[in-house]
Amino acid sequence: MKSKIKSLEELIPIVSARRDAGKPTVVFTKGCFDLLHIGHIRYLQEAKKLGDLLIVGMNSDASVRSLGKAQGRPVIPGEQRAEVLAALICVDFVVPFDDPDPLRLIEGLLPNVLVKGGDWSLDRIIGRGVVEAHGGRVYSIPLVPDISTTKIIERIQSTLPQPRSQEEQASDKGPSATSKTVL
Repeated sequence: MKSKIKSLEELIPIVSARRDAGKPTVVFTKGCFDLLHIGHIRYLQEAKKLGDLLIVGMNSDASVRSLGKAQGRPVIPGEQRAEVLAALICVDFVVPFDDPDPLRLIEGLLPNVLVKGGDWSLDRIIGRGVVEAHGGRVYSIPLVPDISTTKIIERIQSTLPQPRSQEEQASDKGPSATSKTVL
């Protein structure tokens, strides 16, 4: 699995050699992939169908934090997220990146196909101009309804006991030690 995790510098000559060997259609997508779920799996499987080689750019921990995600995100550390992605049969390579967006990766790899989730309109997909300028295609793949890392985290949090107010905690202790009983 770890052999599928590469830096951009390592990946450029590999992609070139694969193209030369008859695997010409390189597909690129990116994401945080925190708490990998069925929506991610279906999305990546659909992306793989669009070409010969699927490269997944994965936001590093610092990159995820720079995106303004909720506090405590990512939940899963980057090295583990990369390894889980690399274990998927539909993923050929994972390239972690620290930048806030994948433009540098797209410029370096020049994929034939650029894919993003359906929550991104084509005009907002970073790297679209680069890919289309080289004759490539850009797709927005529909999301699985009601599935997201944020919703999973919210469901988990909703099952946890909620913190109690100071008044509720005080009422559990009974009369305070300073109160006097009047007879």
